[in-house]
Amino acid sequence: MQSMELQNTVKEALNALYHYPDDAVRMQADRWLQDFQRTIDAWQVADNLLHDATSNPETLIFCSQTLRSKVQRDFEELPSEAFRQLRDSLNNLLKKFHKGPAIVRTQISIAVAALAVHVPAEDWGDGGIVNWLRDGMNAHPEYIPGFLELLTVLPEEAFNYKIAARPERRRQFEKELTSQMEIALNILTACLSISELKEQVLEAFASWLRLKHGIPGSVLATHPLVLTALSSLNCDILSEASVNVVSELIHYTASGSSGGVSVQMPLIQVIVPQVMSLQAQLRDSSKDDEDVKAIARLFADMGDSYVELIATGSNEAMMIVNALLEVASLPEFDIASMTFNFWHNLQVILTKRNFDISFGDEASIEAERNRRLQVFRQSYESLVSLVSSRVQYPDDYQNLSYEDLKEFKQTRYAVADVLTDAASVLGGDTTLQILYMKLVEAVSSCRNEQSEWRPAEAALFCIRAISNYVSVVEANVMPQVMDLLSKLPHQPQLLQTVCLIVGAYSKWLDAAPSGFSKLPLVIDILMSGMRTSEDSAAAAALAFRHICDDCRKKLCAYCKQLFHIYYTAVNGEGSFKGSAEDSLHLVEALSMVITELPPEPAKDALEELCSSVVTPLQEVINQGPEVLEKKHARELTVYIDRFAYIFRYVNHPGAVADAVHRLWPIFKAIFDLRAWDMRTMESLCRACKYAVRTSGRFMGITIGAMLEEIQGLYQQHHQPCFLYLSSEVIKIFGSDPSCASYLKNMIEALFKHTTCLLTSIKEFTRRPDIGDDCFLLASRCIRYCPQLFIPSSIFPALVDCAMIGITVQHREASNSILTFLSDIFDLAKSSKGEQFLSIRDSVIIPRGATITRILVAALTGALPSSRLETVAYALLALTRAYGMQALEWAKESVSLIPLAAVKEVERIRFLQALSDAASGADVNVLMIPVEELSDVCRRNRTVQEIVQGALKPLELNLVPVP
Repeated sequence: MQSMELQNTVKEALNALYHYPDDAVRMQADRWLQDFQRTIDAWQVADNLLHDATSNPETLIFCSQTLRSKVQRDFEELPSEAFRQLRDSLNNLLKKFHKGPAIVRTQISIAVAALAVHVPAEDWGDGGIVNWLRDGMNAHPEYIPGFLELLTVLPEEAFNYKIAARPERRRQFEKELTSQMEIALNILTACLSISELKEQVLEAFASWLRLKHGIPGSVLATHPLVLTALSSLNCDILSEASVNVVSELIHYTASGSSGGVSVQMPLIQVIVPQVMSLQAQLRDSSKDDEDVKAIARLFADMGDSYVELIATGSNEAMMIVNALLEVASLPEFDIASMTFNFWHNLQVILTKRNFDISFGDEASIEAERNRRLQVFRQSYESLVSLVSSRVQYPDDYQNLSYEDLKEFKQTRYAVADVLTDAASVLGGDTTLQILYMKLVEAVSSCRNEQSEWRPAEAALFCIRAISNYVSVVEANVMPQVMDLLSKLPHQPQLLQTVCLIVGAYSKWLDAAPSGFSKLPLVIDILMSGMRTSEDSAAAAALAFRHICDDCRKKLCAYCKQLFHIYYTAVNGEGSFKGSAEDSLHLVEALSMVITELPPEPAKDALEELCSSVVTPLQEVINQGPEVLEKKHARELTVYIDRFAYIFRYVNHPGAVADAVHRLWPIFKAIFDLRAWDMRTMESLCRACKYAVRTSGRFMGITIGAMLEEIQGLYQQHHQPCFLYLSSEVIKIFGSDPSCASYLKNMIEALFKHTTCLLTSIKEFTRRPDIGDDCFLLASRCIRYCPQLFIPSSIFPALVDCAMIGITVQHREASNSILTFLSDIFDLAKSSKGEQFLSIRDSVIIPRGATITRILVAALTGALPSSRLETVAYALLALTRAYGMQALEWAKESVSLIPLAAVKEVERIRFLQALSDAASGADVNVLMIPVEELSDVCRRNRTVQEIVQGALKPLELNLVPVP
C-alpha cells in the first residue's frame, strides 16, 4: 500500500514539475524528487512504474534515470540475493523498451552495464555479461536493437567513475571485458547481416575499440567489421559511425597497450590509403560542412597518431602532410584548426635536441635533423601564409557579441601558437620575411583611418606573435617594419596592435644596430596610443614598460624626458586614456630606469618620483581625519599602489629605506584612520611589503614602528594583510639577533589573538583569509626563526588551532595549515630546527593520534579529492618523523572505519604503502593506495557519511585563552 502511495506521489510531483505554472511549486517538487531518488524505496517504486503500462513518458524517463543512478551509486543498499531479481527485471525492461523511447532504453542499458561493473562474472552467471548477452540475442532476435545498445555502453561503463565500484573491481571488470572481446566482435559481425542495424553495429565496434585491447593488426586488417567501416567511407552519404570506427582504429594503432605502431603496421597500411582516398572530397562543393569536418577529423587523427612516422619525411609521409595543409586551408576555422595540434607535435620532434639515437654519432644526428628540417621547410612556409589571414578582424567587428569577441580572440591565440611552431622550424627571421611581405601588401591599401586597416593589423599581430624567435640584431626587415609603423593611421584597434608590437620588439630596439635610433619614432607612437582609446593606452603603457626594462641602461641619459612622458600620461597633464592599472606600468618603467642610475642621481630621481605620488595623499591628510576616513578606498589605493611599484622595482635599498622613512608619517596616518578598510589596508601592506623586501636591513627604526603599528591594529581590526606583512618581515629579519625581541613579541601577540579568533571550524570557514595568512606566517617562522617560535608558549596553541582548521573547505587556508604541519614534521630536515625536536615532540606526540585521525578523514572525504597530494604529504611527513608510532596511529585511525565501507585488504594495502614510503620508498608509490582508499571511501554518499561519522574530524574545539 505504501509503495502505491509513493508511486502516486512521484507521478504528482512529476506533473507539478513539468506542468504547474508556479515556480515555487515546481522547485518544491524538484527538491522532493531529488530527495526521493536517494531513498531505498526508490528502487521498488521506479521499477514498478517502469513496468506499469499506464506510465507516461515523463514518468518513464524519470524512473529510468532513477534506476540507473541507484544501480551506479547505491547498489550496496541491496541484499546480495536481490541481484538476480534486479538483473532479470532490467532485462525485461530492456526487452520492453527495445523500440523506444530511446532515452529510456539508453538509461536501462547503462543500468545493466553498471550492474555488471559491480557483479563479478562468476556471480553474474552464464560465463559473464557478454556471454549472457549473446545467449539473449540468440534466444530473442526480435530484441537485438536493445541488446546492441547494451553492448555499446558496456565498455564505456568500464571508465565511468560515477559507478560506486571499488578500484580493484573496476580493474577486474576491464579484464573481464577484454577477455570477452572476441565474443563481442563475433556478435557484432553476425549482426552486420541485418542492414538496418549496420550503423548501430559500427558504433558498438567503435566503443569496444576504446578498450585498446591488443588485437594484432594483422587480424584487424582483414576483419569484416574493419572492412565494412572502411568501405562505408566511400558511400554517397557519409556514415558517421564508420568515421567513428576509423578514428578509433587510428588511435588504437598508436596506443601503447595495443603494441604501438610497429605491431599494428598491417592495419595502418590498410587504413591510410582508404583515408587518403577521401582527400578529393575536402574540395567537393556538394559535400556539406559536417561531412567535410568528419573527413578532416580523420586526417587530423592520422597526423596526431602517426606524427613520429611522418617526421621521417618519407614520400608517403609528405602526402599526409599535404593533405593536412589542405585541411588547414579550409575556410571554416573549427575545421582548419583540427590540424594545429599536429603542426605543434611535428615541430617538437623536428627541433628536439635528444634526437633518435639510432642515427649514430652527434654529427650524424645533426645531419639527420637538418635533413628533416629542410624536408618540412616548404610545408611550414605554406602554413604561415595559410593561417596568418585568419586573424583579421571581421567586417562587423564593432557589432560582435561578448561571446563572439571572446571566440575571435581565442582564434587569434591559436593562430599565434601555430606561427611560433612555424618559427621554431623555419627560424624567426625567415618567418618574419614571409609576414613582412603580407604587411607591405596590406599597408599599400591603408592610407587613412577610413581605409582598409584590417589586413595591416592582422599582419602586425602575426609579426608580434613571433617576436621571441626573431634575432635581436635582425637588420633587414625590422628597421623597415618600424619605419612603416609611423605611417599607419591611428585607427584604435590598429594603433593598439602597433603599440603591442613596439613592446614585443623592445629587445630588438636595445640590441639592433639601428634599434635605438628608432626610439623617438616609437615613443611618439606610444604617446598617440595613450591618447587614443583605453585599449591602445593599455597597450602603449605596457610597451613603455618593456622598452624601459630592456633599454634601461641606454635610457639613463634621458631621465628628464622620461619624467616628462610620465607626468604627461599619469598626472593629468595629457589626455591619458588608460586606467589606474595601466599607469602602474609607467611607474614600473621609470623605476627600472632609476635602478640603473648611480646612487646619488638615483636617490634624487626616486625622491622626485615619490613626490609626484605623495602630493595628492598629503592633500587628503591635510584636510583632516574626517575627510580621510570618508574617502572611497579607490581614491587612496590608486596612489598607494604606485608606491608599491616604486618600492618593488627601484633596486636601491638605501634610497628606498630613506624614502619610506620620510613617508612613514603619511603611511601611519592612513594605517590609524583606515585600519577598518580592508582594501586600503591590503594596498598599504603591499607597499610596505615591497619596501621591506627591497630595503632589508636598511629599514632601521622604521621597521620597529611598522611592526608596532600592525601589531596594535590587528588586535582591533583583524585584517589578514597584517599577518601577510608580518610574514615578509620574518623572512627578512627572522635570523637577525638585534630584532629578536621585537619579532618574538610580535609573533606571540599575533598568534595569540588569532588562536582566540579561530576556535572552531565555523570560525575558519567564516574567516578563511585569516587562517591562510596566519599559517603562512607560522611556516615562515619555522623556516626563518624557529628559535623564537617553537620554544614560545604560543606554539602548542597554534598546533591545536591547526588541528581544528585542517578540514576547512577554503583551498588556500587548508593548504597553508597542511604545509605548516608538514613543516613541523619535517623539522629534522632543517639545520636550524634540529635543536628543537624535543620541544616539537612534546607537543606533537600527545596529539599524534588525533592529528592522524583528522588527516585520514581528510583523505577519505572531509576534504575534496583535489587536495589528496597535500594531505598525503602531511601524513607521510608525520610517519617519517615518528616511524612505528605514527604507523600505529594510522592503524588505529583506519580501524575506526567499519568493514562495510573499507575491506581489511584495502586497509592493509594503505598501511603497507605508508610504511614503505616512510622507510624511504618513492612518495609516488604511496599515492596509488591513497587514491584508492579515497576512492573507496567516497564511492557514494552513504559510505562517505559512514566513514566521516566514524573518524569524526570535527570532534575538536578550543576554549579561547583569556
